Amino acid sequence: MPRIDLAVEAGPDEGSRLDVFLADKFPDLSRAQVQKVIDGGGVRVGTFVRKAGYKLKAGDRVRVEYEPPEPAGPLVPQNIPLKVVWMDADVIVIDKQANLVVHPGPGHPSGTLVNALIHHFPEVALVGAEERPGLVHRLDQDTSGVMVVARTPRAFTSLQDQFRRRVVWKTYLALAWGRITASEGRISLPLGRHPKEGARMSVRARSPKKAETFFQVQRTFKDTTLLEVRPVTGRTHQIRVHLAAAGYPVVGDPVYGRKKEPRDFPRIFLHAHTLSFLHPETEERLTFASPLPPDLEAVVARELDLGQ
Repeated sequence: MPRIDLAVEAGPDEGSRLDVFLADKFPDLSRAQVQKVIDGGGVRVGTFVRKAGYKLKAGDRVRVEYEPPEPAGPLVPQNIPLKVVWMDADVIVIDKQANLVVHPGPGHPSGTLVNALIHHFPEVALVGAEERPGLVHRLDQDTSGVMVVARTPRAFTSLQDQFRRRVVWKTYLALAWGRITASEGRISLPLGRHPKEGARMSVRARSPKKAETFFQVQRTFKDTTLLEVRPVTGRTHQIRVHLAAAGYPVVGDPVYGRKKEPRDFPRIFLHAHTLSFLHPETEERLTFASPLPPDLEAVVARELDLGQ
């Protein structure tokens, strides 16, 4: 078992939680794996075993002993059902179900959208990045909705360029805490990595990037509001962080949402509702929509009943 000694420097590391510090230093480990190493007594600060939430000080010496995870093997095709909305020789449009990770990574070596894609469409394995074939964008594990996948290298390059030029248009449906009285709004707050919790995004980052989000109110309930949200930029967790910063966190959000919610939700209420892009070959604008899935429809019905 290897032993690694780390020094906590004044500045970016100072004040960080121990688990966040280690997640940044060991990118091959997932947060769950970092927690497991800490819980197993494999981490000492000085001569003492510390908990995950211990706040580091400049000059602290951190000693870590752990077994590195096995290197990721080749992608394995898996017969995971996919809901294909539309496809041709160049692209595949998919309505992704919730609780499906998009590509393999720490803690999710298989059982992902990518594993399903290369089973149903083997040619996708040769398109784009080796570990993320065909992917030009992604959705979080618990976010459902419409996605586009490139089926050829030419389509991959075209779609990447469209995302870069912001000619891909997306809208999401989100249920947010609070009653928003305005019919629409704009949130323009730069985003970047949280200064102390590197796995999170924040509007208080040290090196933020421009981010802009528009929303329209679809319906208000007793203490929540259903929104159609259009992110102009495509920053990580943009909608979730922006709505939380505006005082309207997405319901069911375990990271940026309320610590204690007055009622249970099946998952985060965030759904990729529409997607519009230019076809890589014909340059015709194509637009696709995904209706709310049954679990989120049930939430809307309950919110409606609560308001009556």
